[in-house]
Amino acid sequence: MSDPIDDSSANGVKRRVLLQGGAGMAGILAAGVAPFVNAQEKIVLRYLGTAVNQDKAIGEQFKADTGIEIQYVAVTTDDVTKRAVTAPNSFDLIDTEFFSLKKIVPTGNLKGIDVKKIKNADKITALFTKGEVGGKKVGDQGTAPKKVIYLESEKSKKFSTTPTQFMSLIPTVYNADTLGIRPDLIKRPITSWAELLNPEFKGKAAILNIPSIGIMDAAMVVEAKGIHKYADKGNMTKAEIDLTIKTLIEAKKAGQFRALWKDFNESVNLMASGEVVIQSMWSPAVTAVRTKGIACNFQPLKEGYRAWAAGFGLPATLSGKKLDGAYEFINWFLDGWAGAYLNRQGYYSAVLDTAKAKMEGYEWAYWMEGKPAPQDIKSPNGDVLAKTGAIRDGGSYEERMGGIACWNAVMDENEYMVKKWNEFVAA
Repeated sequence: MSDPIDDSSANGVKRRVLLQGGAGMAGILAAGVAPFVNAQEKIVLRYLGTAVNQDKAIGEQFKADTGIEIQYVAVTTDDVTKRAVTAPNSFDLIDTEFFSLKKIVPTGNLKGIDVKKIKNADKITALFTKGEVGGKKVGDQGTAPKKVIYLESEKSKKFSTTPTQFMSLIPTVYNADTLGIRPDLIKRPITSWAELLNPEFKGKAAILNIPSIGIMDAAMVVEAKGIHKYADKGNMTKAEIDLTIKTLIEAKKAGQFRALWKDFNESVNLMASGEVVIQSMWSPAVTAVRTKGIACNFQPLKEGYRAWAAGFGLPATLSGKKLDGAYEFINWFLDGWAGAYLNRQGYYSAVLDTAKAKMEGYEWAYWMEGKPAPQDIKSPNGDVLAKTGAIRDGGSYEERMGGIACWNAVMDENEYMVKKWNEFVAA
């Protein structure tokens, strides 16, 4: 599930200088990059995704730079997948999570994205293409992007196990999730997922009530407590689902949970009020609590993180000027402005080099290198997110993303899992 993104406007940047003249255009075509689309054509791209990933400032900046308008079509995470499967002509660009691809790609409704038309394709972080961070493999339980990022051909309904010319999605935002805690109220170190079910926090714990994600948080706890070792937390057997739900129901009946939250703001309010001191949490929610002047940590844990990632896809029927416009948007998105904007909110961008070029040195040091902030760190709309001297939770990019244990996923036994999860909610 993607984290919410701030909807505020950001500082403008200089408009890109468009290459002019036949020689310039010939150079673009020779490089295999989609040409800039003439603004007079007034192309409007229908961008299907969740509201939390559809950022007003990004749409405005893209239009200022290219003349192409983005029309956001906001639906729920589940409905993004449903539309991709049942109504592929209702959008020109889809922003969806990698785990949804196992449902979408077999329909043939997505067009393989030609990496020869993506200027920075070779700079996309190896986390997506190889499952590596800093040259080291990370956990790939669940739907690790490397398993589903390549297609056998442009019109293929099958994933390729080796790199090809065609990608299913071009990655946009990603992060690694963990537990949020109130260190001022807990007053001792928290180092394990097992703490979520520690009776010490009876009535002051909460878990995310989105079945496919909540059960993976629960599995991290079950494994941390030594109850069971999963072959793949992102694809449990029925017996493993039963065991995981049984553990949750026992904890719930014992009064462990103050709440099962679905809404971002609910998670913020639970933590800010002190009603909850430990819970499933998303990075921007922790930031939202901090901006209220309340201590809140996105706590690194020894067992690692549960990661998620989203990306842009193209409907199979897209053609002509709209297809050119969609490629232009994807290329613009990887060109740095959007990446820097996302990095400043605690996400990670798919191409790090271009984002770094659009960030101040002190910002990069804090967000990506795990160094103490040499001055106050602010969000794109000017809110102070971290004071001078603060260090980002989880440390550097390599420490945080290198600590992935599993990825968001849709299980083979998804229907059974949802049924059992609902038994937990009703218990």
